[in-house]
Amino acid sequence: MTLIRCTKKLQKTLGIKPSDIASEIPESPIFGSWYANQIDINGSQGILFVNDKTLFNFIIPELHKNQAYQLKSTFKSYLQCILADEGFDSDFIDKVMVECTTIDYANTNSKKVLGSMNELAFMYTCHFEEDNLNSYKLPEIIKSMNRVIMGMVKGYSVDAFRALV
Repeated sequence: MTLIRCTKKLQKTLGIKPSDIASEIPESPIFGSWYANQIDINGSQGILFVNDKTLFNFIIPELHKNQAYQLKSTFKSYLQCILADEGFDSDFIDKVMVECTTIDYANTNSKKVLGSMNELAFMYTCHFEEDNLNSYKLPEIIKSMNRVIMGMVKGYSVDAFRALV
């Protein structure tokens, strides 16, 4: 099972109700939870996802209000594509996807992760100052963002994520 820990702002935008939030939090899976927050880039809205164990991150460029029902499948599709683009082998990707078979929403619970997420959101904003959010450069930008040294993981997010298995 995977948890998507949504900020209150994102919960409100997507129409996630308190009854949609997991009441019992399962034991942390191998790959951890994912934090999700709404970010504004050049007037467009996107969703930033950050892994709580490794700060491995990616952005989904278009946010549609009250479409929480689509977020889980969209998250899973993007994650699978980004892992493949990063060069993770198919066995690794399969293990991640098995954990994503069931996805639930939860509240955020780590100020450290939220702080790192705010830094990443700022860096994404800087990348997109010249390019549109839907830019063809998005995969390249996501790759570069996972190669920023992050103090919480003492290195690159992509390397920390790779080391989980």
